[in-house]
Amino acid sequence: MTEQFFPNVDWVQMWEATYETIYMTALSTFFTFIIGLAIGLLLFLTAPYNMWANHIVHFLTGSIVNIFRSIPFIILIILLIPFTKFFFGSIRGANAALPALIIGAAPFYARMVLIGLREIDKGVIEAAKSMGAKTSTIIWKVLLPESSPAIFSGITVTSVTLVGYTAMAGVIGAGGLGHLAFLHGFQRNNPDVTLVATVIIVAIVFLLQWIGDTITAKVDKR
Repeated sequence: MTEQFFPNVDWVQMWEATYETIYMTALSTFFTFIIGLAIGLLLFLTAPYNMWANHIVHFLTGSIVNIFRSIPFIILIILLIPFTKFFFGSIRGANAALPALIIGAAPFYARMVLIGLREIDKGVIEAAKSMGAKTSTIIWKVLLPESSPAIFSGITVTSVTLVGYTAMAGVIGAGGLGHLAFLHGFQRNNPDVTLVATVIIVAIVFLLQWIGDTITAKVDKR
């Protein structure tokens, strides 16, 4: 049946590409979560009238975030080729795509974290301060729990975006479903390969969205 409707699809190759896409998405989402959360917290804490208020640090961090958010992802991949080649010895393969994926997504996620932190009732933070709570305590006991719905909904949106990024990275040899759809589907005029790869990508996106929405609903106590 599959050979009749999808004569050009090599299913072993398709599942290998699916694994590469999931691998790139999972690792880049993990590191984006850690780095983006740290940057978002830094932006919030160094803002005027906050606990680590520092205009210079806030301005520099915000500027770096805005610069990397402004660079189109496909251009970012090209700009990072020397960096990627130095660390991985090649610009091809799933691992070689990770620096661009993380650097491209972390600033975007950091801004989403910052938005979530800004929505916290300032009275809750002031109450914690008045009770003599340390900054670390406020971060772990107030800021992160209070903003957790925004943090998890933000990483859900970011992970979905990263799936799209992996497809773009695949065009220049990063592997995954994007690479398969472009090289074996588009360039070799095999629309069935492109169709199957696209359907699997859509399925991955739906699964990530469902997981993210479920977690967000569980941590949202409002």
